[in-house]
Amino acid sequence: MNKILVRTGQADFPLSKPEFVRRFRSRFTDPAFADEQTQIDQLLDIAWDGYLNGRKSPVTRKAGPEFADPEYELSVDWLATREAVLAAQRVHEEASGPSRVLLICAASRNDKSCPGEMSKSYRMVKLAQACFATRQVEVDVLDLSLLTSEYAKIIYPCKGCVSTAMPLCHWPCSCYPNHGLGQVNDWMSEIYPRWVAAHGIMIITPVYWYQAPSGLKLMIDRLVCADGGNPDPSTTHGKKAAEAKSIEVEGWSYPRHLAGRSYALVVHGDAAGTETLRRSISDWLNDMDLIQAGAESCIDRYIDYYGKYAASHDAFDRDSALHQEVRNAAGALVESILQRRRGITSPDADLHDPRPK
Repeated sequence: MNKILVRTGQADFPLSKPEFVRRFRSRFTDPAFADEQTQIDQLLDIAWDGYLNGRKSPVTRKAGPEFADPEYELSVDWLATREAVLAAQRVHEEASGPSRVLLICAASRNDKSCPGEMSKSYRMVKLAQACFATRQVEVDVLDLSLLTSEYAKIIYPCKGCVSTAMPLCHWPCSCYPNHGLGQVNDWMSEIYPRWVAAHGIMIITPVYWYQAPSGLKLMIDRLVCADGGNPDPSTTHGKKAAEAKSIEVEGWSYPRHLAGRSYALVVHGDAAGTETLRRSISDWLNDMDLIQAGAESCIDRYIDYYGKYAASHDAFDRDSALHQEVRNAAGALVESILQRRRGITSPDADLHDPRPK
């Protein structure tokens, strides 16, 4: 076997102290902080020390007997997210429990932030939610517009650990929080359990410049750990690239942690890109072994094609056919969930995938 190589040299660390100070102080430019400079200086010194010494996970505990290396110090932040994921999986598997749908509004618009008006995606979410209610399905609405309208709500970008080696990509993601870099309040720690608990996923999204809205794309990227991710960070002793590479070279099973959930998808736009985005998101969900709920469950539509933005909500009001299509997609998702919970599986469910990556 060839020697495992880890290519390095890209990092530029550390920042200069003046640049670090500038970035830190930018959070306190509001004149209301003017009388608190002594306290801010004290916090700055602590933050600088944490940055220089790389205190990513300052609070840890021993992994314990359920992990490959019981003595390895695991982040308590990660352990809390893992426990939430495991609890959600138990909820998902409870045969007598209600059927659950995670209903995702992927638009960034929110009337409590700069646009001053709700999104059409959100209005479609309400249509779908009402449809689920008539079928006694438990609905969890995940509104990604909170990233733009709620204090300290953030999804950090994926760092691409999977491209170093799949076992380096932990399930759930262990890249955040990184306290030394000030990367905290990662919303994905709450979002992972919500995906896990669901029996079905419905995404309603607009097209932004031919692509998914940035909030949706951030979530998509951070869900890579659900498709092959390593549930035991002690096997790689955190982020030891060489150890992860060795594990993958020896053989990795690529566990699909969200496989078997049904999905529905509504993509809408005003001029271009709906079909391309619908295919892209559907391909992603298929790759994770989620199952399309049926021919009517995935649609792409234009609202007031090349019309005025200012009148787009009025155009949506008039488009009763689209209203029904959203309801149809929701109804198809319910039927797919009920079938699978009764044990009816797809014809290819037991086939072996020779290319799990």
